Amino acid sequence: MMAMKRRAASLGTAAAANCTTLASFLSAFRSPKPQLAFCSAIATSSDKIRNHQHQIGTSSGNVLQFLSGLKGRIDSIDSLDDALSLYQQLVRMRPLPCVFYFNRLVDRIVKMKKHYSSAVSVFRDMYVRGIPLSDYTLNVVINCYSLLGRVDLGFSVLGVFFKRGILPDIVTFNTLLKGLFREHKVPQAQEFFKKIIFEKLCEPDEVTFLIVIDGLCKVGNTQKAVEFLRVMEKRRRCKPNVNVYNTIIDSFCKDKMVGEALALLQEMIEKGISPDVVTYNCLIGGQCNLNRWKDVTKLFSEMKDYKITPDIVTFNIVVDALCKEGHIEVAEEVVGIMIRQGHNPNLVTYSSLMDGYCLKRRIDEARRVFEAMVISGLTPNLHSYGILINGYFKHKKVEAAMNIFREIQHKGLTPNIVVYNTVLQGLYSVGSYLGAREVFDEMQTAGIKPNFYTFCVMLDGLCKTGHVNEALQLFHSMEADGIDHHIGMYSIILDGLCKSGRLDSARDLFDNLYDKGLDPNVPTYTTMIAGLLSQGLLTEAKELFGKMEENGCLADSVTYNVILQKLLKGGHYDDAIVYYEEMVRRGFLLDASTFSILLDSSTEKEKNPSLLMLMLKIGPDSKKFIDGG
Repeated sequence: MMAMKRRAASLGTAAAANCTTLASFLSAFRSPKPQLAFCSAIATSSDKIRNHQHQIGTSSGNVLQFLSGLKGRIDSIDSLDDALSLYQQLVRMRPLPCVFYFNRLVDRIVKMKKHYSSAVSVFRDMYVRGIPLSDYTLNVVINCYSLLGRVDLGFSVLGVFFKRGILPDIVTFNTLLKGLFREHKVPQAQEFFKKIIFEKLCEPDEVTFLIVIDGLCKVGNTQKAVEFLRVMEKRRRCKPNVNVYNTIIDSFCKDKMVGEALALLQEMIEKGISPDVVTYNCLIGGQCNLNRWKDVTKLFSEMKDYKITPDIVTFNIVVDALCKEGHIEVAEEVVGIMIRQGHNPNLVTYSSLMDGYCLKRRIDEARRVFEAMVISGLTPNLHSYGILINGYFKHKKVEAAMNIFREIQHKGLTPNIVVYNTVLQGLYSVGSYLGAREVFDEMQTAGIKPNFYTFCVMLDGLCKTGHVNEALQLFHSMEADGIDHHIGMYSIILDGLCKSGRLDSARDLFDNLYDKGLDPNVPTYTTMIAGLLSQGLLTEAKELFGKMEENGCLADSVTYNVILQKLLKGGHYDDAIVYYEEMVRRGFLLDASTFSILLDSSTEKEKNPSLLMLMLKIGPDSKKFIDGG
């Protein structure tokens, strides 16, 4: 084994960089023990094949005929049972078929319905039986472990590489890197990348850098991704391509750093890298999210100059942004243009329109779009149904919403966690505690595990329907089950306790946050401050506000508006003036609810001088708030 490793080292990094195949590797590393037959065994003498006929019960001609149609048979398999049955036939054959067929079968199992666990089980059986393995086999297995969220087991497969005399290639290392990022193990991924380079395990290619850059961007570390872009630029063998630039441009746009994204666009053009439709889709999406419609028009003009044709994704981005901004009629016009340019609306298009009409409280129009989608030949997906369910709940049309929910099941679809969360939130929003409990129990019976959002919906719904004790029971049961509590969950429970008059319990829970390893955020502080003010504990509320700022949690618009609302309701007008002036200095404005409370206070028979002073300070802005309300 040591001799084999020394021989592997003598090949140098060039062999690894060229993704050495199993055949060429074995030509350099001949095992002292005879290997099981590969493809060449099929061409051995008919006498040798005949010696094994009793094991498969067929003639040599039938064996060759069986193998000649095997590739097509594997490709046509559409059930796991058939795949496993064929595997059993293959392992009973003597000589064993070429490793190519085993690889293709494992690959088919993976791609058929993502049977990752079954593919791993087949691999283990192959390993135990001593069936020859290739780099392709091992790379597929590593990928399966990665997709199962067990990249640690993927790393263990590296030992099989060396044990079988197979050199890991760039695909191996890329798959492991991707697995680390998929499991959000970003520091480990970065260390592994450095190890690949410094220990010359393999020569990184464009895909390697793209995996790292994409992984960093997905966790919001765009600046670090730019650093890797600069490292890539200095390398001789692989240079940044349009896919690398697109990944970073997209991340900048999602971070609302469109200026940086545009600068990167200019940089890639200057370096001779032509932008494509994906580049402009990212930029258009970024400008749409900032409501910079003139800049969107400019980008379309640039696309025309570069002879880049907008695709269905381009149009869907614009339609969705318009719908979210309430410009539903304009969105319909864009859909018309899209159709005239040869792009038929898809599920994404129709879903955006439905969502837009629901936001405008035009649920009947949303239903019309849904029916038009069905007539066009498209099959509604769970997202489409979820939009309608949410729309009906917002209109307090509980029966219509639940009918759509049941229709999903009648159509043969299984509601997912997102649909269940939508139904739970809708039921709690109309005060249907029993209905929500029934759906929650149904969801668990169906084997669908609650996620973070589910627990937040349940905790918030229970608190708002007056079942704070039950919310606490659920909260503590989550802790007992090992479910990590998020600071957002604590904020919900704190709000429920404060609003139910249990301030002492809320105080105890808040004081224990640090012991739990959690830091209060702005919403958490705001909830506690509001609870203290509701009980008339003005001094304690002020102290907590000061502590909040000292700990680096700067008050936001919501915090100031909540404080002002409580102060106005409590008649603390002098303090209200102080906080109002401070919020204005920080660039925040009163919201409609705060202004409404202020108007109600101003109708009192005896006007408080401080209240009048506050009204004068707000002065010219008052009409804007009335219109906004």
